[in-house]
Amino acid sequence: MNDVFLRRESAREQAFAPIWSNELDDVFADVAAYYDRANTFATLGLIDRIRERFLATIEVEAGQRLLDVCAGTNVIGINLMRRQPGLEVFAADRSAAMQAVGRDLAGRHGLRIDSTICDVHHLPFPDNHFDVVTLQYASRHLRVVRVFSEVHRVLRPGGRFYHCDMLRPAGRLTEELYCAYLKVCLAVVSHAFRSNAAAMRCRDYFVEAIRMFYSTAELSDLLRGLGFTRIVGTSVLAGTVGFHRASKA
Repeated sequence: MNDVFLRRESAREQAFAPIWSNELDDVFADVAAYYDRANTFATLGLIDRIRERFLATIEVEAGQRLLDVCAGTNVIGINLMRRQPGLEVFAADRSAAMQAVGRDLAGRHGLRIDSTICDVHHLPFPDNHFDVVTLQYASRHLRVVRVFSEVHRVLRPGGRFYHCDMLRPAGRLTEELYCAYLKVCLAVVSHAFRSNAAAMRCRDYFVEAIRMFYSTAELSDLLRGLGFTRIVGTSVLAGTVGFHRASKA
């Protein structure tokens, strides 16, 4: 792993460790009930189109075993199981509240997703266990080198990792405009959905987490440094969102 990434991960840890450890559970416990609606509201419906584009990049086959890391409300797993009924889906997430919503949502579609509440920095699964791993809209809240290393460990050789998240745009002007939009958007959404005190306190954090995260190209380099191969990174919406596909040799 490149020393540059290790230094940046250390800086992220120093800046955000108290929030990661003490605040985010309360935030997601509050937002779980309205998480998907709030995202649709905040993006003026764009998140649904972005999700469709991301899902189109994911290749799955009947009989495969898939792990959805930071599965949230299970939207990705549900969509993939509806496309491929023979798929076996496991969800890992630290938020019991988000997974409670996700289990209910899956049940409404007549689906069962095996849910594990855990610290995703230490995935409780054997080595070389999954054919596919997905992770979306969470890595900026994580010690990403640790989590991606765990993803690499639990993937079988030849298995594929699909990632999607809000990223730091490569261009400075785009970054400034994007962060200004996020500040306004978070203020509106938190008041519209009557967010709790923890969510209100974390509004500045959600913007700074983007500023200190990675661009699409940087995240591709990070994946390469962790031993992933056949990496494809795609920037969406001027680099504010990125998709990645990578394989384990």
